[in-house]
Formats: sequence, C-alpha cells, structure tokens
Amino acid sequence: MVNRELGFSLWLDFIERDYLESEFEALVAKGIVNGATSNPSIFADAITTSSAYREQLDELKGKTPKEKYEALAIRDIKTTAQKLKYCYNDKNDGYISIEVDPFLSNNRDETIKEAKRLFRAIGEPNVMVKIPATEAGYEAISTLLGLGISVNATLVFSPLQAQKCIDAMNRGLETLSSSVGRGSAEGVISVFVSRFDRLLDSKRVGVMNASKIYNMVEANKNPNIRTLFASTGVKGDNLEKDYYIKELLGSHSINTAPLATIEYYIRDEPSSPKLPISDIEIENYFNGLKRANINMEEVYNKLLEDGLKAFEEAFSDMLNRLDD
Repeated sequence: MVNRELGFSLWLDFIERDYLESEFEALVAKGIVNGATSNPSIFADAITTSSAYREQLDELKGKTPKEKYEALAIRDIKTTAQKLKYCYNDKNDGYISIEVDPFLSNNRDETIKEAKRLFRAIGEPNVMVKIPATEAGYEAISTLLGLGISVNATLVFSPLQAQKCIDAMNRGLETLSSSVGRGSAEGVISVFVSRFDRLLDSKRVGVMNASKIYNMVEANKNPNIRTLFASTGVKGDNLEKDYYIKELLGSHSINTAPLATIEYYIRDEPSSPKLPISDIEIENYFNGLKRANINMEEVYNKLLEDGLKAFEEAFSDMLNRLDD
C-alpha cells in the first residue's frame, strides 16, 4: 500500500475503461494506490480486447488509426486523472501517465509538439507525459518541465541514462521556477527492473542496478524528481509475485506494478524498507559481474534497443487493429 509517512507511492500499471469505472476507485479510496501508468502495450491490450471501446470506435469510423487511438486514450487518461484528482489535490501524487508515439523517440521537436498537444487535449494538471530516455528525449524532458508539464522519463536502464534525465529535469525545473504563471511540475525517472533478470537469468541484477540509480536520484536532492521502479511484474514461478516491490521499497520513490502484483503484495502486513543499499555494496556487486565477464554496457544497450522496439511493435500492432 501507499506509505505517506515513508514517502513510498504505489501506482497501478494498468488502464482499461470498464475497470476505471468500477474497481479502480476502490483501490484509490483504500489508499492502496495513488497513481497509475500506461504505455502502448497496455493500451494495445485494452483497446483491442475489451468490449468497452466498441461504442466509441463506432463513432470514430472514418478516422485514421492514430486518430482513433488518441481519442480512446485521451478519454481514458482524462477519466483516470479525474478519479485521481483527490490524491493530487491532497499532494499525494495522483498522477496518470500517457506516452507519446514511440516512433518519435529520436525526434525532439515532434516529441515536444505531440506531448504539448496531448496534455492540452486531456486538460488535467495531474497528467505526466512519458518520454523515452534518448538523446532527443532529454531535450524534450527539459523543455516540457520548463513549460509546467510533468514528465515520466521511461525506458531507463543505465546509470548514464539516469544522470542525463536528472540533468534535463533539473534544467527544466529551474526554468519553471523562474517563470511566472506556469504552475508546478514533477519528474519521475522510470527505471526498468525485471528485464535485467530475465535477460541474465538472475534475480538480483535488476534490483542492484535500480538501487544504484535510486541513490543517484536521492543524491541530487531535488524533491520534485523521484525514482519510479517499473517493469516490476515477475515472470514464472521462481520468485514471489511481489518480489520487486518488497526489494525496492524505499522513501521518496514509486513502484508501478501490474494489478495481479499489487493484489498479491497487499495480502501481507506492510514490509520494511530495503533501500537505500550502500554505494559500496552496489559497487562490489557490479565488480563481481565484471569479473564474471558480464559487460553491463552491452546489456544496457540491448535492453534499451529491445524496449524501444517492443513499444514500437505494440503501437504498430494496435494501429493495425484499428485500421478499418
């Protein structure tokens, strides 16, 4: 559950229209979650498998596939933002994320343009725009935060990516603080976790890498920039379903997890914080990987490349299904 005393937030990594109109409100009201995230894969699953979208899709006949997708997504994100508004007004997060077209990940200007357009169309202050952590993305992150638009930097795998996100967010928030009438904004750095362990057949690399980045973010000492632990669902039966929530529990952080993972996590008494892990322990761990001939730079590059490709494929698949 959310632990405001500790400064730990739990967000739901799931969006589907019928669920938003039913069980989601109970999760928020009970203090189990105080935010939500979405991505092209999640929307692809929801839009193409749920009957809740049929009526609106009928109204959108003749539109392009991307126009249909945006109309559906904007409505769901707006609904979610409204249902989380109480949390937001209470300074208890209350954010919902929407991702820009993944095919724009290397185009700074178009990323900024689409992010601004989506933010205006949704019309709610508690929306975070998800921007992939690429070279073009860092510039977009800084610009958007400077305009008062909260940002979720996604597909972060390496400490280098994280540092570039921190620098970009610091610049953007500094610009925002010197502006008049632009309100406030926050930045989160979404560190992907479980994909390391699936790639390397491990149960610890993802946690130690995420912990290293968490320490970097905390050392930055900006209250409006937090670490968000993403990709925290467990695949297979070799780990407890809530392993990545418990192992990465710490102050001033967020964990976004699938519904099944959250339901499993809340069955037990609240667990104790595991973070921070000391920098010395983390350094020793990665030195051990180096001695085992594991090249982390190659791992980081592969996971980022695979992540971008997966988002593009999910987005394309969804648009193809919406093409009538």
